[in-house]
Amino acid sequence: MKTRVAAVAALLIGLGALDACSKGGAGGAAGPVASADGSGGPVTDLNASLKPEEAKWRTEIVASNPLCQQTGADQKCKNFNVECKAERDLKADDAGKGVTNRVVAAMTFSGWDPKLKQSQDGTSTVEFVKTAAGWTHSDHPPVNLSTCADM
Repeated sequence: MKTRVAAVAALLIGLGALDACSKGGAGGAAGPVASADGSGGPVTDLNASLKPEEAKWRTEIVASNPLCQQTGADQKCKNFNVECKAERDLKADDAGKGVTNRVVAAMTFSGWDPKLKQSQDGTSTVEFVKTAAGWTHSDHPPVNLSTCADM
């Protein structure tokens, strides 16, 4: 009985976290948003515009994260999920660099810990930066997975 209650509680917490991200409130930015500098017009679907860069991010995780280095069929990284995305304010020098938007995102996944010889959950957080050339990303310190707020 305790296991069922814990499983239901975990499911509800997870759904609440996804709901917070999808509403665009509390730091989430999954829906339509305006461009940060106002000159690029509305970004009608932030999720769609970031998909190619998210795919690169996932490939980098698989290639470099220690939890993804095992070769056994049951030891591959899996269950990748973007937990949250949130726009960030532009920095003072961004306009001079051509930066028009900043978004922080966190992804969770399951991998294999060779020391513990068991499945282990992992996270990765990046900041996406948009310029005229498109989106790029770089590592970012961990964030709250429900709101994408900095810790």
